[in-house]
Amino acid sequence: MVAVVDPDEDLVRRVGQGDPAASQALVTRKLPRVLALAQRMLGDAAEAEDVAQETLLKAWRQAPRWTPGRARFDTWLHRVALNLCYDRLRRRREIPTDAPPERPDEGPAPDRGLLAAETGARVDAALAGLPQRQREAIVLCHYQELSNIEAAALMDISVEALESLLSRGRRALRHALADVSPKGDG
Repeated sequence: MVAVVDPDEDLVRRVGQGDPAASQALVTRKLPRVLALAQRMLGDAAEAEDVAQETLLKAWRQAPRWTPGRARFDTWLHRVALNLCYDRLRRRREIPTDAPPERPDEGPAPDRGLLAAETGARVDAALAGLPQRQREAIVLCHYQELSNIEAAALMDISVEALESLLSRGRRALRHALADVSPKGDG
């Protein structure tokens, strides 16, 4: 087995030894990506924050037992965050709702941000409408910027299977968003 080069190895070791500066550095380095992943998977900022916090807590608890060389820490961290997202998504299916919650306009200003917010909401809705594995592949590769090899390993599938999921997901998104202009007309 080939040892995996992990840019976080020293940081995780220091966190495991109780170094507060390393713990802060780990949060600073990993929180934005974990939060973005959870937000894209769940579509709910409050739930995403809960998932990110729980993910980093698990990382902090796992750090003393982390075995370098078996897998990248970042890959493990993404897997933990995805599993927590899946747990929440499963629970959601058990609680039917009449209508989706309203989302506030987070654009820069009403006159300029309205169209962008509407387009963003359409993209979010189209992404949420994808089958779970296609959404996961799109989020990992396009939003989390993982390579196909990293995303496939994280999803425990072959690169070819990942590429198939990406292809089907992109095709479904193109179809769902066919009327959205790729350029900001106006």
